[in-house]
Amino acid sequence: MQLIHIFFKLVIFKFLLISVFYIFSSGFSYSQTISINLEQFKSNSLGKIIFLRHAIAPGNGDPENFNLNDCSTQRNLSEEGIIQALKIGSYLKKITFKKKFSSFWCRCLDTSKYLSLGKFVPHNGLNSFYEMKVDKVKTLNLLNDLIKSLNIYDGPSIMVTHYVTIFAITGLSVSSGEMVVYDIKTKKSKYLVFD
Repeated sequence: MQLIHIFFKLVIFKFLLISVFYIFSSGFSYSQTISINLEQFKSNSLGKIIFLRHAIAPGNGDPENFNLNDCSTQRNLSEEGIIQALKIGSYLKKITFKKKFSSFWCRCLDTSKYLSLGKFVPHNGLNSFYEMKVDKVKTLNLLNDLIKSLNIYDGPSIMVTHYVTIFAITGLSVSSGEMVVYDIKTKKSKYLVFD
């Protein structure tokens, strides 16, 4: 009897293992990993969010003496990052954003400033939980609440934030200055690329 019980446990375990393998090898993902250009985005931008990872800020994470209220204790945009933000801003000027938000981190606020798209509102749901400077669950709950508050029939919104935040919501990886379009209704994501 005990042998039969062990056999059934092995069969169930094998089935679960094969199922997990099948799910992950069958192209399952949180979003479609395809890209669109600006013209494609403009033709269908209602209920969409552009998540923009801050422009180039050399390094990884933040210094140990990090203080949210003191930019000198944070990783900041380099000259290359400032130029990158200006270039992205000139690219995005063709879009009228209904709402604009930014992380409280200086590199995100500075990216927002150099985009020259108008006033961005800092929001705690866009902050970085990479080094646990803020609580991940609380931050993502705030961000999900913000997303739910947006009207899908309004024009697009833009959110300047961090790698970990974008990946948590969209399932897509981005480098500095890269963008992801997120559809509020379908929860699908696409890279937004320069033409």
